[in-house]
Amino acid sequence: MFEGFNVIEIDTGEARIHVRYGGTGPPLLLLHGHPQTHVMWHKIAPDLMQDFTVVAPDLRGYGDSSKPPTTSTHEPYSKRAVARDHVAVMQHFGFQHFNVAGHDRGAYGAYRLALDSPQCVDRLAILDIIPAGEAWRRADYRFMLAWWHWAFLAQPAPLAENLLTPNPEAYYFRHNRDKFAPEALAAYLRAIHDPDTIHAMCEDYRANATFDYELDEADRLAGRKIQCPVLVLWARQDDLEELYGNPLAIWREWADEVQGWGLDCGHYMAEEAPEATYSALHTFFTA
Repeated sequence: MFEGFNVIEIDTGEARIHVRYGGTGPPLLLLHGHPQTHVMWHKIAPDLMQDFTVVAPDLRGYGDSSKPPTTSTHEPYSKRAVARDHVAVMQHFGFQHFNVAGHDRGAYGAYRLALDSPQCVDRLAILDIIPAGEAWRRADYRFMLAWWHWAFLAQPAPLAENLLTPNPEAYYFRHNRDKFAPEALAAYLRAIHDPDTIHAMCEDYRANATFDYELDEADRLAGRKIQCPVLVLWARQDDLEELYGNPLAIWREWADEVQGWGLDCGHYMAEEAPEATYSALHTFFTA
C-alpha cells in the first residue's frame, strides 16, 4: 500500500499535519473524508503519482495529525482552518498553486480553500457533497432522517463523545466493512479508538453547523464564487441525488465552470469504484 511514497510531519504553525507524498509531476492535493484518513486514496494515489506530485495528508483532528484545542466558536475545526493548513502544507513542498481533490469532509475543506485562497487552486474536484451552507439551508425531514449524524455529532460537547468513546465500532464502520481493504479498515479503526480523534471529529461537525455555515451564507449572499474549473462527482448508490436532485445545478450557483457526473457506486467512491474515480480525476487534472 502506497509503494514509493514518503511520509513526513509538517508543522503549519497551528497543527502538525501527517502527510504521505510521492511523484514528480504537477502538484495534486488529496483531502480525505470522515471518519477516514489519507489511506482512503490507497487504490488510486499510486496511479495518480505517475503523472502528479501527490500530497495526501490526514486532516487536522484525524488520523495521525494533531488535534488542536478547540474554542467556543469551533473555528479551529472550521474548513477555513483546514484550508490554512493545506496552503501551508503545499508551500512546504514549494507549491504556490496546485490542484485539489476532496471527498466528503475533505471536499468541504477543498472548496473553502478555493474560495479563501483562489490564487492557490488551479483546478478543484469535489467528491459526493454539496456546499455545507446549501445542505443546512435546504434541510428538511428527509435530510434529518438520512443525515441525522450531522445534528448528533454537532450537539454540544461532550454528549456525542460520551456515547461514542466507550464503543466506537458500534457507530463507526458498523456496516459494509467489506467495502474497505483490510489494511485500510485497520487504519480507520485504529484512528477511531483514540478519544481525542472522536472529539476532534465531533468538533468538525460542530464547526460545520455553525462557523462553516455562516461562511457559506456570507459568500452566497455576496455572490462570491469559486474561480477555477470544478469537477463534481457523486455516488449514484448513495442519497445525494435523492435529497438534492442534480448536484451540478447546485454547484453551478457556486462556480462558473462546472462539469461532472454520477458514478455507479456508494459513498466511498475512491475505494468502491477506483478505476472510474481515477479516470475522472486524471482526465480532469490533465486537461
